Amino acid sequence: MSEVSLKHKIALGLIPGIGDINARKLVSHIGSVEGVFTESYNSLIKIPGIGTSLAKYICDRSYLDTAEKEAEYVTKNNIRTFFYLDNDYPYRLRQCEDSPVTFFFKGCADLNSVHMLSMVGTRNASTRGKELCGKIVASLAQKHPELIIVSGLAYGIDIASHKAALDNNLQTIGILAHGFKTTYPSVHHSVAAQMVNKGALITDFLSGELPERNNFIKRNRIIAGLSDATIVVESGTKGGALITADIASSYNRDVFAVPGRPEDTWSAGCNSLIKRNKAALIENGDDIEYLLGWTPEKGNMPVQRQLFNDLNDDERKVYEQISKEGEMNIDTICRSIEMPVYKLSSLLLQMEFNGIIKCYPGNLYRIVS
Repeated sequence: MSEVSLKHKIALGLIPGIGDINARKLVSHIGSVEGVFTESYNSLIKIPGIGTSLAKYICDRSYLDTAEKEAEYVTKNNIRTFFYLDNDYPYRLRQCEDSPVTFFFKGCADLNSVHMLSMVGTRNASTRGKELCGKIVASLAQKHPELIIVSGLAYGIDIASHKAALDNNLQTIGILAHGFKTTYPSVHHSVAAQMVNKGALITDFLSGELPERNNFIKRNRIIAGLSDATIVVESGTKGGALITADIASSYNRDVFAVPGRPEDTWSAGCNSLIKRNKAALIENGDDIEYLLGWTPEKGNMPVQRQLFNDLNDDERKVYEQISKEGEMNIDTICRSIEMPVYKLSSLLLQMEFNGIIKCYPGNLYRIVS
């Protein structure tokens, strides 16, 4: 596929009524991004899932002018654009079928960092909740300085998580529910500025978009999809944190929750997640390390180093490919190294027995660190 212009990358996400999933299907069916904007109405209505109404929206193409203006804005302001077909699109988001076809980035964070966690919760965080954010992040930072904390820059648990990361010299990423011309809430402007220099700000909304209610729900998919796991620190029985937890679960990502007393209003959501087996109970950073397999088992490392020296050619291909991507499922590995699935399955099982790789929920394989 030829290089896609910035205007067309942005325009693909602006087609009314299409959405991220159908936008991908549209490109796949037509064969190119540019083709979406030149295809005739009669051809479009023959595409499965594209009826007469959507075909009219696509053929209107007035959104191309908006996309061109936005392309000029991001270029002028040195804002980086990530497009789902680009090689540098974050591999965790690539695994989510409804991740944004295009999103905008300001900062320096590595979106493919080996360890990324999302921390979410109520806007009405208690003193205990804020302190828990600090303790969990501080504990993890000591042993995992490469860890990146992801949240939504909102009041309460979100901002407490961002501040805890900055205080412990970790990078932190804020996912915005609006465009880059706005900071919401405005009182977090100074923290957001720090995050650009020590992490990043990300949005899939155009620069002039304001923080509308539905935007917060939409941005939660990025918070959930960008990380290895989502931690709910405090939450009532309803709210964005629980929505984010549900999305993370739908992506086959781990969900953790900090328990509270039965009478605590802002722990009711966490307790419910744990009670319904929607989240694993965690109390500190050590619990997270254990559940995610970040702590090597005793006696495993010396054996593993010896095994690495004795890898055969096929094992080495698998090891190098997973190391490069961070985590992969069996289908992706098959395509990457062109190995039959029956042969690869046996190989992966043997490598797992030898402590070289580990299989996580969603049949994702990672190198044992």
